Amino acid sequence: MTIETPNWGTTTADDIESGVDEAMRTVERLADELVSVPDGRRSFENTVLPLDEIGDVFTQASGRYGFLSQVSADETLREVAHRQEERLSVFAAGLGFREDIDRALKAYASRAELEALPDDARRLLEFALRDYRRNGLDLDKETRDELQSLQERLVGLGIQFRKNIDDYEDHIEVSRGELDGLPDSYVDRLRTVEVDGAIRYRVGLDYPELHPFLDSAHDGELRRELFHKNHNKAADTNIDILEEALGVRGSMATLLGFESWAAYALEIKMAKQADAVLGFLEDLEERLQSKLASDLTRLSEQQERRTGIAGPIGISDWRYYTNQVVQEQYQVDPFDVAAYFPLDAVLDGMFRIYEELVGVKFVRRSDVAGSAWHDDAQPFDIVDPNSGEALARFYMDLYPRTGKFGHAAAFTVRGGRRLSDDGYQRPISAIVANFTKPTESSPSLLRHTEVVTLFHEFGHILHQTLTTSRYTRFSGTRVERDFVEAPSQMLEHWCWQPDMLSSFSRHYETGDPLPTSLINRMIEAKHTSSAIATLRQVYFSRLDLAYHSESGRSTDEIARELHPITGFPFPEDTHFQAGFGHLFGYDAGYYGYLWSRVFGDDMFTRFEAPGASVSRVGAEYRQHILEPGGTADADQLIVRFLGREPNADAFLRELGLTT
Repeated sequence: MTIETPNWGTTTADDIESGVDEAMRTVERLADELVSVPDGRRSFENTVLPLDEIGDVFTQASGRYGFLSQVSADETLREVAHRQEERLSVFAAGLGFREDIDRALKAYASRAELEALPDDARRLLEFALRDYRRNGLDLDKETRDELQSLQERLVGLGIQFRKNIDDYEDHIEVSRGELDGLPDSYVDRLRTVEVDGAIRYRVGLDYPELHPFLDSAHDGELRRELFHKNHNKAADTNIDILEEALGVRGSMATLLGFESWAAYALEIKMAKQADAVLGFLEDLEERLQSKLASDLTRLSEQQERRTGIAGPIGISDWRYYTNQVVQEQYQVDPFDVAAYFPLDAVLDGMFRIYEELVGVKFVRRSDVAGSAWHDDAQPFDIVDPNSGEALARFYMDLYPRTGKFGHAAAFTVRGGRRLSDDGYQRPISAIVANFTKPTESSPSLLRHTEVVTLFHEFGHILHQTLTTSRYTRFSGTRVERDFVEAPSQMLEHWCWQPDMLSSFSRHYETGDPLPTSLINRMIEAKHTSSAIATLRQVYFSRLDLAYHSESGRSTDEIARELHPITGFPFPEDTHFQAGFGHLFGYDAGYYGYLWSRVFGDDMFTRFEAPGASVSRVGAEYRQHILEPGGTADADQLIVRFLGREPNADAFLRELGLTT
């Protein structure tokens, strides 16, 4: 089966505008047909299913056109795609306030035949009714109109907030000597400028430049300067946008009868209530205090040995001194390790592991690469090895460029769903990342943390593309937001298995695999500063929760008040929240990264059980976790896969804590 995909390579600004126009006309037609059905003739097929078709239209239009705002190298196309994505999002939000659709759903829901619906069909109806309730359709028209206006404003604020982060650029300029601690392979990739006849090197805020510098540059003042620049990303524009958005969310929550936006957002997540989230985070913070104290002491001692300066380290230095401890006490240098992880070898190894895990083949499709949005974006088909049938397609766009999405993520371009002719719509996804780009003389070499990132994000690709959901609404990663990371977090564990690391590591010059002794030292060093790293996540989670639980306070004030959670003094004159993109999309949900890790770590224990087979357990992982998508509540999916209730034992063990 051939998978038809968009041709982004020839897309013009006019194509984007006309394509969004067509999508909106299609949605209007489907909605009008839905509401025109007499109540006495309503059925699932003419009342509920059209809403899923509408959802598919929005997903495909966003993937075909709006997605270019994140990845196109053409600034004009990015701008047009950005405007049209906002237009489409506002239009979609408006559909959620149509009283006639809400009435049609309620009229159908009163019919006795609902009891005969399959579980996923009944769930689709229940979720549709829930959506309209959560948009205020049970309230008076004046309130509904106000809610719609606020929602449309919120959509625009979110898109602008994200764009400001992606467009933001800043850097430091340093001499070659000030790059002491960093290898030639890093330095050679930096941009250069000539100042007063001398070559200066620009270190920017993209991950391949930022993180290695903070990890390894010996100059503490320069580390602090770059850290502060990163913690002020888009602060000149995004503080005002964020604080307006928080006010809008708070007003919407009040109109809907919730005490806060956090209470509203959590209603449909696994945690259900803000108290449950706060209790989880506070308990984790308490458990980590002893490990935090030992982490900080260890790093302070390292600082004194290296510089002669006694006392606590600063927040901009924790990554550097962690790296120094790992190098000196475990003889693990991240750049030496990276030499064993050329990107091509990692991809080959990851594909082999995941092919065995979920029983598919990944086939590069160079013949259709010209239809991608950039030469760096490479297409692959996911193929059933028995039938030879292509089940899905994904693209890998792995190197940074100006204006591109600045982190690592997996995007759904087209979701899976059952078609009217009993065929299945083949999903399309894209992994977008920012790994070091290869040069003529050197391949792209991944630090081990980047290998983990790649394995994680490709886990989302598997979740998005191996879905068998009949409905767009439950396709792939459309699960509770505080569970969506768990299937990918489980897969990160492959990056710490000695046999797996040996199987896909390959020194880019000698071809030798990662030495067993080095792998063992990496594993021994795994828990170095684990409390610091985890408490930073607790801080971000508490910050997000507080922003959406309180009102009338500045975001800077809350950021400062909660900062002791990290174990460090607040870094003055910084506004981290301005560049914290998760505040839109994960609003009141950032805790989900830690919450879901409990389940991801627990799920991996099935692969560690005596006699466990990767292919057998992997088949059950595909059957119980990947394929269902959101067709059942996440807690049910977890129990089906584990065969028991989940627990936090593995999670605590992974943090270096005893249970």
